[in-house]
Amino acid sequence: MRIGIIGAGAMARALGGGWAAAGHEIVVGARDAERAAGAAAEIGGGARGGTIADGVRFGEAVLLAVPVSALGEVLASGDYAGRTIVDCTNAFAPDSGKFVLAEDAVAERIAATAAGAHVVKAFNLCAAEVWAVTAREFDGQPLLVPLCGDDTTAVARVAALARDLKLEPFHAGGLAQARFLEATSAFVVGQWFGGHDARAMFPPLSATFAEVDG
Repeated sequence: MRIGIIGAGAMARALGGGWAAAGHEIVVGARDAERAAGAAAEIGGGARGGTIADGVRFGEAVLLAVPVSALGEVLASGDYAGRTIVDCTNAFAPDSGKFVLAEDAVAERIAATAAGAHVVKAFNLCAAEVWAVTAREFDGQPLLVPLCGDDTTAVARVAALARDLKLEPFHAGGLAQARFLEATSAFVVGQWFGGHDARAMFPPLSATFAEVDG
């Protein structure tokens, strides 16, 4: 698959490196040509650096791996019509050691702005360091990746990209559900920063439902 990666930071390099290793073609687009070239070199697999417009033009799928504050400029810098947009952004606003959201529904804003694109929220729950490592199985279970999007073809495309990273994707709802995925990231990351194991808050699926009271 041809993937345009917009951004040259840790998320771009981590996800891009995994996709390049899986055989995908990648162009990294950024405002700074040197940073784009550096990220492409680190990603490897023949990845190339370019402008934001280059990345958008190249990709069948386009990963937005930029700060939310940069989205306005990024979305105005290319024609996203017909593209699958992979939105891994979080509008975090640090607040007293926890995390709150500066914006409630980033994925919905992207969809409203990028006319003709198909937005899928994905890869926003974990830090780049998680995507950068090759071991993505914990307690004997593969790491699940929730996907929120309305277009079935776009969701299937992003699911395939997740499987290429040895992850287990699942469709968690339409784009209207993405705001809850964004809120989940703020809550869970805040707990991690506070030293709490968010994973331990939930029982396994087999123990989730109680018997109906008689």
